[in-house]
Amino acid sequence: VRHRQKGHAQYEKFDHHGAFCEVREGPCRLLVNFADYLDTGLFLDHRLTRTLVGELARGRSMLNLFAYTGAATVRAALEGATATTTVDMSPTYLDWARRNLELNGLQGHELVRADCLEWLAQPRRERYGVIFLDPPTFSNSKRMKRDFDVQRDHVDLILKTARLLERTGVLLFSTNNRKFKLDRTCLLYTSPSPR
Repeated sequence: VRHRQKGHAQYEKFDHHGAFCEVREGPCRLLVNFADYLDTGLFLDHRLTRTLVGELARGRSMLNLFAYTGAATVRAALEGATATTTVDMSPTYLDWARRNLELNGLQGHELVRADCLEWLAQPRRERYGVIFLDPPTFSNSKRMKRDFDVQRDHVDLILKTARLLERTGVLLFSTNNRKFKLDRTCLLYTSPSPR
């Protein structure tokens, strides 16, 4: 049963069955877990988005931020991405992403365990053809230096992420915050610092 999670309860494991089931989505084989966590490991509301990521990533490099279990990375890789980088703070989810890649026979894809906000704050030379940016609505993980609120922090997050795009790159931003209001004015009139 889904219900509002507060504080550290949102990160707690429910059970310890460790029973994973394999499901298929398009060309992807993915692992889900119906017992141990609040979420199964595959966000169904992103099904069409993952298809779009796969189409856009053909022949391009792809960056998956706040990557969860890496389902979008798997789709991009199977659809012909030249390279992928998957960034998430959770060792559990990053290991799940690794298992999803291996399940599909995919090797050589970069997995980075890091706070995405800190990772983005570091100087980076890499540029990506496609970036999938799906931050949480709110996070107060003890592994982060400060809490994150998507409404408060989205402009800075999007601008920092956009700096990593190739000249013709595409950034897909997603949020589950039902009250979210995109600050278009700030995004239109604030340019990221030069590369």
